[in-house]
Amino acid sequence: MHTSSRPVAFWSVAVLLVLVLAASGVPSPLYRVYAAEFGFGTGTLTLVFAVYAFALLAALLTVGALSDHVGRRPVLAVALLVEAAAMGLFAAADGVAWLVVARVVQGVATGAMTGAFGAALLDLQHPERPLGPLINSASPGLGLSVGALGASIAVQVLTSPGAWVFGVLTAVFVLAAVAVWVALPESSPRVPGAWASLRPSVHVPRTSRRAFLVVLPCLAATWALGGLYASLGPSLVAGVYGVENHVAGGLLILALNGTGIVGSLTTRGLTPSTGMVTGALVFVAGVAGTITALATGSLAAFFVAAVVSGFGFGAAFLGAMATATRGVDPRQRAGLLSAVFTVSYLAFSLPAIGAGLAIGPWGLTTVAEVYGAVVVVLALTAVAGLVRDRRPARVTAG
Repeated sequence: MHTSSRPVAFWSVAVLLVLVLAASGVPSPLYRVYAAEFGFGTGTLTLVFAVYAFALLAALLTVGALSDHVGRRPVLAVALLVEAAAMGLFAAADGVAWLVVARVVQGVATGAMTGAFGAALLDLQHPERPLGPLINSASPGLGLSVGALGASIAVQVLTSPGAWVFGVLTAVFVLAAVAVWVALPESSPRVPGAWASLRPSVHVPRTSRRAFLVVLPCLAATWALGGLYASLGPSLVAGVYGVENHVAGGLLILALNGTGIVGSLTTRGLTPSTGMVTGALVFVAGVAGTITALATGSLAAFFVAAVVSGFGFGAAFLGAMATATRGVDPRQRAGLLSAVFTVSYLAFSLPAIGAGLAIGPWGLTTVAEVYGAVVVVLALTAVAGLVRDRRPARVTAG
């Protein structure tokens, strides 16, 4: 079996991680299409969105640390095949039940891969140029942006966008699974305890627990806003501002998630706590701008606020990731990253479900404004906690 060199393997894993996250962003612009085609409202829409996150969480809590025991390659290869199956289910969907099943299968696949991909990046990174934390923090924004914008364009120009997009992705993930099994070098030795690791749990190594607690409010604030945009962003553009063009909804998701990459790159030289405080404060300014834009009905201000919020998201999440993973035992990397993403996806899903259910009695604009205010309070709480605990400031970001 011919395996890739370490640098090639590192960047191959990075590309595959972005591709998987792009696939998770593809359904967002299609939700409005499915809602019109299958006849369901915003409550069902957010439920379809949320079952993905719940399935992902279930996978994180059970198989999230499995690659620490059986190796990265088998976990990634099998999960990529499950992802291909999910894409096939989306392509064949003809009702809400199909969408729910497809989203559940996709969530399981993504959850199984999240910790393994992140750990493989840390395993394979150059010790003198540790880019693993940067790519782990930037890839959600890049992937969701690429997936959402690509799907938005497909919706606008193709007569059967779902069949085309998901058909292509099915083939791509099958090929990716084969490539991982054949060519990806194994970066983690087999160690005992595989069956025991399947017991549902959130495993944070003792040496990482203080740092993990420090980053919790930051993760909750930023990912909660990401969940709102992913589930209801296109609906806000259409319902609040009257813009029915599907590309506009994809551009909103790009404005938030795409600029998150810029935030990560711009602040990667800062210490983690400084990056997190800076990012959280910029994030607060952006969300405050979002609330103002909703109240005044300014679409331009809404997009500008999304850009500012995204920049803060990227900077804060990079600082959180670098703080949480600094110095962790290589044999516990996947488990720790799974814990980080468990918290992140809980914040990504549960508030968005609540928002979707509240739209009926309260209205889309009011719910979004209240949601933004709660997110601001969370982010400021994170800043206060980081200022109180200065020990992470002595740790330098990758």
